Amino acid sequence: MCDYSLEIYASRPAREAEVYVTTRFSSGSIGLASPGDCETAVCVTYDTRLMLENIPSELQETIGVQAMEEVVFTRLEEGLHHDGVKFANGRAVPLHRLGSGVLASLVATQEPLRGEKARDAAKSVEPAE
Repeated sequence: MCDYSLEIYASRPAREAEVYVTTRFSSGSIGLASPGDCETAVCVTYDTRLMLENIPSELQETIGVQAMEEVVFTRLEEGLHHDGVKFANGRAVPLHRLGSGVLASLVATQEPLRGEKARDAAKSVEPAE
């Protein structure tokens, strides 16, 4: 999703294999954008796994995370901004807390098996007695 504070901007959905950057839009809101197109907000569906890189050192120390972390994009119920990320340690922060310049990419999900791979997998499963 894109936070309502980004609704005034052109937007598009996130795509696998692309890298995004947290960007401060002219309204002051922080959102995701492609590095070459900082006028178009990139919208991510809630519960999508992201890999973040370049997490600011101050935030790392404050919430106990590393410079690179896998997170879940989440909707926050409290505060002015509702788009956020939840870290593996349970801490959740709004995107604006990340600041500008954090890289984000979608974590690939396992695709369903197709064709020959699916047949091979089915053959290797023993029926339950």
